[in-house]
Amino acid sequence: MADLPDFAAPPPHVRAADFGHVLVLIDYRSGHVQGLLPATAERFRDAARTGHTGYLNERLATQLLTAGLLTPAPTATQWPVIRATTATASWGSTEHPAGITRPAPVPARALLGAAAALTAITAVEAAGDRRTAMFRVINAVHRAASSCRRPATPEQAAAAVLAVRAAGWHSPARTACLEESAATVLLLASRRLAVTWCHGIAADPVRLHAWVQTEDGAPVAEPASTGAYTPVLTLGARHHRQP
Repeated sequence: MADLPDFAAPPPHVRAADFGHVLVLIDYRSGHVQGLLPATAERFRDAARTGHTGYLNERLATQLLTAGLLTPAPTATQWPVIRATTATASWGSTEHPAGITRPAPVPARALLGAAAALTAITAVEAAGDRRTAMFRVINAVHRAASSCRRPATPEQAAAAVLAVRAAGWHSPARTACLEESAATVLLLASRRLAVTWCHGIAADPVRLHAWVQTEDGAPVAEPASTGAYTPVLTLGARHHRQP
């Protein structure tokens, strides 16, 4: 490993979530997700405890460094690894079926505001390199959340989510959980109302989901299955953690 740095660490925009049987790395700048199966996951855990690349074999270290999931570091420091929870596999069938089930009607004024928020998120995604679209969305959510003055009530938050879902039904652009949750933050921020934006991960199979929750930590207009997700990145309210 003479050509590899002795010490490395995940950059700030990379999160590691450990389910035990699989360890998942998420790059919030590029949107790249990589899973490490038991043997390589154990090597990563050993390296995370010490910050030393010597615990990684040369192939794994090179792969992670090349992908930008690790960067050289001047000294040895422990790497943050989130202990994720496991749950019964849903295979994606119990999450909110964005764009599949027709939402209930909402008032025209609310629909217009939601459509504007969705349009803004779509423009953010399209305004640069496709590989960094998620990073731009996260920055937009962070800026919107930082402008808020008071927490949204559960009723205000739910009304915003439902309005965005109704607007998404008519949108020609992709409207999945990322766009839906980000647009909800923007819509509420237009009234200086805050919610927490969450991006989480679940296993068996590994799947990602984005949603919003109220200041007390309750998911807004989400099925019970959202509780199976371990939040990896949260923005806004009391739980703010920026990549």
